[in-house]
Amino acid sequence: MIPTRQILTPDDLARFHESPACTELMDFITSLNDSIIGVKTTDNIEDSQIVSQLLQVLENIKQTNDNIKPIETNSRFGNPAFRDFYDKIEETLPQWIADFVPAENIDEVAKYLENSFGNRKRIDYGTGHELNFLAFLFCLHKLQVIKPEDHRALIIHVFFRYVAVMRGLQMSYWLEPAGSHGVWGLDDYQFLPFLFGAAQLRTHKHLRPKSIHNAEILDEFSKDYMYFECVRFVNSIKSGSLRWHSPMIDDISAAKSWEKVNLGLIKMFRAEVIGKLPIMQHFMFGSLIAFTGGSMPSDPAHGADDDDACGHGCSDHSQVYALGQEFPDCCGIKVPSAIAAAKAEKDAPSGTRNAFARPIPFD
Repeated sequence: MIPTRQILTPDDLARFHESPACTELMDFITSLNDSIIGVKTTDNIEDSQIVSQLLQVLENIKQTNDNIKPIETNSRFGNPAFRDFYDKIEETLPQWIADFVPAENIDEVAKYLENSFGNRKRIDYGTGHELNFLAFLFCLHKLQVIKPEDHRALIIHVFFRYVAVMRGLQMSYWLEPAGSHGVWGLDDYQFLPFLFGAAQLRTHKHLRPKSIHNAEILDEFSKDYMYFECVRFVNSIKSGSLRWHSPMIDDISAAKSWEKVNLGLIKMFRAEVIGKLPIMQHFMFGSLIAFTGGSMPSDPAHGADDDDACGHGCSDHSQVYALGQEFPDCCGIKVPSAIAAAKAEKDAPSGTRNAFARPIPFD
């Protein structure tokens, strides 16, 4: 079956938070987190057959990105070539996963993976899309394709590879931040690499959260710890200090231990991703991740394709489901990619860079 949207109202979201589906999903994320405590990205971890198959799918995604070049444009917003990439992925994903997903589940599982690479219409990407990749892995867990002994490699090799593939898409197509929290978020795009990255560092005897302010430490240890790699990447595309462009990351660095950071990020993920209606209104449910909202099926937004509508009545913004929001976060003012701004600065003729385009410090 094709999964559909079920969370349309604050009441739906509250019901989801009390549902077995939410509990199981969070338990899965916690189990993945616990499996990599103290594990370096560079540690020698053996890949099972399913891990190797998932890595091949991600390699196929990367190759599709390489084959579909961005369109030359002066715009710093999302590049239209992303839609060609998305159409190709949508067409070929089912056959890429057919070797390890039962035939009756292919359409459902493929939908989560498809949604994990961004939104075709808006050419954007955010934590909701990242959540879909975890949902894809969770479906494989529910199908018993993934075993508990795969969890370590699933994060260190598969999920971290997914992050690298997404960096490539962001660089190529200048994906816009989707419903970004701006300077109050961890990153324009990602959340979970910080969460899992903090788990890697929980048992380190010397490195502390404040170490992210040391450029030499970031350079030396980013290959071993995803948290440092995430901070290094943010610093590479945004100008100024962390305090200016990423104050949430800066605030977290004051924590006394990585354990506090890791546990705090798990709570923050539930509150700021799973707990946010503008994000969860786009999440879909089927037979593997099962939940039925309380909204009437006759609601025009019920089950709407996320590619064509955001569920807020975007054409006139006449329907607002998130209480207290007069203009939903996920369909608000378009925000250009900081990656696009940084590249425009780099490519500008010498002597005209400051006048042509300055890197934006935040969105």
